[in-house]
Amino acid sequence: MAGIPVRAHWSALAITAVIVGLLGTTVLPRAVPGSGQPEYWLVAVVTGVLFIASLLAHELAHALVARRCALDVGSVTLWVLGGYTEVEAGAKSPRVELATAAAGPLVSLGVAVLSLLAYLFLPRPALPASGAAWLGTMNLLLGLFNLLPGAPLDGGRVLHALVWWRSGDASRADRAAARAGHVLGTTLLSTGVVIMLLWNWLNGLWLAVLGWYIATSARQELTLKLARAGLGGLTVRDVMTPMPDLAPAWMNVEGLIQKVVLNSRQTIFPVVTFTGTPVGSVSLDTLAAVPAERRSSTRVETLTTAQRPVRTLAPGDGAVLLLDQSPQSRLVAAVVEDGRLVGMVTGADLGRALGQALLRTGADAHTSG
Repeated sequence: MAGIPVRAHWSALAITAVIVGLLGTTVLPRAVPGSGQPEYWLVAVVTGVLFIASLLAHELAHALVARRCALDVGSVTLWVLGGYTEVEAGAKSPRVELATAAAGPLVSLGVAVLSLLAYLFLPRPALPASGAAWLGTMNLLLGLFNLLPGAPLDGGRVLHALVWWRSGDASRADRAAARAGHVLGTTLLSTGVVIMLLWNWLNGLWLAVLGWYIATSARQELTLKLARAGLGGLTVRDVMTPMPDLAPAWMNVEGLIQKVVLNSRQTIFPVVTFTGTPVGSVSLDTLAAVPAERRSSTRVETLTTAQRPVRTLAPGDGAVLLLDQSPQSRLVAAVVEDGRLVGMVTGADLGRALGQALLRTGADAHTSG
């Protein structure tokens, strides 16, 4: 859509079904009693689809504004708690971040205004008017909730942009947005638990889960930003394991174990083709799972753990690039120079580098007050 890939997590389909079910069995029959079941379900389906479309419009607004501001945009994903837009990490200025963050809530509030105006002009009581009222109310709540000042909400990014603009210090803005997100999430979590115990367990559970997600995401977001800052001056060469032992894809498991694995200190081995192209990896656990009687007849390439092409980087690339893609195996990246594999970055390598980066940035943050 508009050149931006749109994906839907299975939970988005589940929440759509729940919304349609609640509208068709509870919300609309209470608002307009006496109508037939087909009418209730028809309006419920239309309203539910329009609500999901409004969530998509919210996320596309982020994506389109980001792209207009020369930021790289990946994809838009809808899921149970709304949506997520993959945008290049690190806005170029407070103004760019403010525009990108505010775009989504403004679209939601715009949809709310249009829906509530439709409610005012449609005949009442009638099912279309009730559907419009529900759609407007939900988008109003969505827009206002997303403007709450705490990471990872849009309001947290607005807060980040304002603190960054006022102080000129992006790191200070990171900490401010994360603290606000933690306070907001903890407050929602506590409130949800109270509601569960005293009033409505389902509403309380939903609020508690939402609060937990916000608090956890705020902490993870700050950790990732600190890690990026700590890795900023490093290259892939500083992180990688140089000249690792390799697992030829054409070799059988028994041969690999006897000729390579038993003489190596590694726990993971890049799998390469005849031409030296990395195609995945195998670990000690994977090899150990092959029954002894089948090791001579099992080729290494059949054990390769790679659902997509192995990511390759050059030794001189910035280490921060290692954070830009979630690895699908313990081999985070293969390091290639002049067409030859000269190193690998495993999950353990990256974990060690991140730990050192957090110590480095944590010391800086502490000394800067």
